[in-house]
Order: sequence, then structure tokens, then C-alpha cells
Amino acid sequence: MYVEDPITICFPRMLNCVCFLPQFIGATGEEIQHGREVNKMSLITSIRKDINAAFKHDPAATSTLEVLLAYPGFHTRQFHRLAHALFRWHIPVLPRLISHISRFLTGIEIHPGAKIGDGFFIDHGMGVVIGETSEIGDNVTLYQGVTLGGTSHQRTKRHPTLGNNVIVGSGAQLIGSITIGDNTKIGAGSVVVTSAPANATVVGVPGRVVAIRNPDTDTVERLPDPVGEKLDSLERRIAELQKRLTILEGSKR
Repeated sequence: MYVEDPITICFPRMLNCVCFLPQFIGATGEEIQHGREVNKMSLITSIRKDINAAFKHDPAATSTLEVLLAYPGFHTRQFHRLAHALFRWHIPVLPRLISHISRFLTGIEIHPGAKIGDGFFIDHGMGVVIGETSEIGDNVTLYQGVTLGGTSHQRTKRHPTLGNNVIVGSGAQLIGSITIGDNTKIGAGSVVVTSAPANATVVGVPGRVVAIRNPDTDTVERLPDPVGEKLDSLERRIAELQKRLTILEGSKR
């Protein structure tokens, strides 16, 4: 299916509007010049990476046109491009208004100040929240209900930083100025409040590293899980006591 026109025509025109908008809102000459220097081909390449990410992570994706028209994660990413550009130019109100419109249309809230890399994909998307000082690397995937939240009321770095190729499962909550290393996977429903190394798998409440993959040998090392081992021990003990209780009740009869 031929889909060159929607990308190569619509988005560059949108970018032209963005580049000249500051002239009408009071941005400085330096800020306007910075906007004009945005590389249009780089923008198109970045958008293509977002589309490719949908095909890579969602087997239900059947065509580029479908991604362009029916994927809210893709839509909110493009809204964020515009809002983030205006945010960097220190234009008041308008970036937040665009973010608000995006949330109304997609159910996904991304603060204009958040920094997002290429190949970003949000699957389903409803309920995703990404805070102002969040930083997201390339080829990151988030599923519905994910929160990248803060723990401080200070105007400092207070939201998570995600490395490249990170996957965050449904309903996971990443809270505070923590760092998630490259290629790390966060399990669904996890609450992560501490940093995680690269190539790790994090699950639980609170989130803990349960495995680390060695990228050189592609082997997975299972780490000790004291909490899980204790729970297993308690389950075995309960089963043993139930068996004894059954024997005692039978002997009384």
C-alpha cells in the first residue's frame, strides 16, 4: 500500500507551521532561528521509526495507514512533538493545552517537558501518564496504565529515566528520579521505586530484580529471591500442617 504522501507531505507542513508559530507568540529571534533549523528529514525518519515500532511490537498491526489513523499511542506521540517544541521555546500555556487535547483524544497524558527518543510505542495506551522530567530512550515500549511519576514537589529532576529498548508492562508504576537500564523489562503491575541495571527483569511490589540477561551469551541468570523463597517455604509448611490435621481428624473418628 502506498503511504508516502501522508508522511512526506502532511508532517513537513505541520513542521513549517510550528517553525513560524513563535513569530506570532513573541518568541525571541534566536528561538525562531533554532526552530527553522529543525531538520525535516530527521523528523520524517523519526516518525517512520515510530510507525515501525508499532509493527515490531504489535502483531495486530496490518498496515501503515492503520497505524496512522487508528493507533492512539502514535497520535499522542505526534501531539507531544509539537507540544515539546513549543515547551523548549518557553511559550506559555499552549504546550499544556496541546497536551490536554491529546489526553482528551487518546487517554494518554504526556507532559510537554518529557524527553522521548525515537521508535517510541505505547500499546493500547489508555491511562498512561508520563511526567515532566521523564526521559525516555530509543525503542521503548509502554503498555496501558503505566505511570512515570514523581515523588517531589521541587522543580528538580523527579521522574524516571528509561534507557534504550526498555519494555514496561501494563499497570506498572515507576516512581521518582530512578534510572532503568537499557534492555530492561518491567513486569505488569510492578511498583518500581529504585533504579534497575541494564538487561534486567523487574517484577513485584516493590519491584525487585529477579533475573539478568547476559547480552554476550544470551543467557539468563536467575537471582536469589529471598521473599519468594520464604513464601514457598510457608506454603510447604501449611500443606504439611493440613495433612497432619487431616490425619488427626481421621484418627478421632
